[in-house]
Amino acid sequence: MINLNIHIEVNPELYSKNPISSELGQHILSKSIELIDQIGFEAFTFKKLGKQINSPESSIYRYFKNKHVLLVYLTSWYWSYIEYQLVFAITNVESPKERLLKSIKVLTQPVLENNQIPYINERILSKIIISESVKLYHTKSVDEENRSGFFGAYKSVVKRVSAIILELKPNFEYPNMLVSTIIEGALHQKYFSEHLPSLTNANNQNNAIEKFYTQMALNFIK
Repeated sequence: MINLNIHIEVNPELYSKNPISSELGQHILSKSIELIDQIGFEAFTFKKLGKQINSPESSIYRYFKNKHVLLVYLTSWYWSYIEYQLVFAITNVESPKERLLKSIKVLTQPVLENNQIPYINERILSKIIISESVKLYHTKSVDEENRSGFFGAYKSVVKRVSAIILELKPNFEYPNMLVSTIIEGALHQKYFSEHLPSLTNANNQNNAIEKFYTQMALNFIK
């Protein structure tokens, strides 16, 4: 396990009050992850969350404008955490190819819970990212939110891995497309493996998702 003693930075536009600045805010994050996982984002409401944390619904609105923004916050936190893992994995690795292989491993491997960050269960949050994060982009406000930097953490991950690809092949035309395809494809394959197994060859024993996207990336850029 990575030895994390870190503070994950999230765009201040995503909260009215920084949730990690107080015990209540951290409790909101922790219980919202559990509740979204249990009942799904559509059924999730601040009223239900308030009952879970024994606090008025109005107290949650002091931190987040609405549940959509809360989901964007959680997703942004997740991708910032993934970027930290990327940096940890590739630091002092000189070979661009080896850095790419390690990056794909981070992007495709199961996410484990890190007990040093007690208010975020990374394993459960990763399940939410797999099943719910696509809803962030299919909204009427996506362009405005993009201009406000709501998706900056995700784009930063793509940019970091794209830069490694360009080290390997400077004239490669589609680095961002390749990296975002790996990320989104891995999420879909994880979802399929749990719910629609006939649509995938992935299972928990053979690292099929990592192997598939590693092979695809290397064949595509060679």
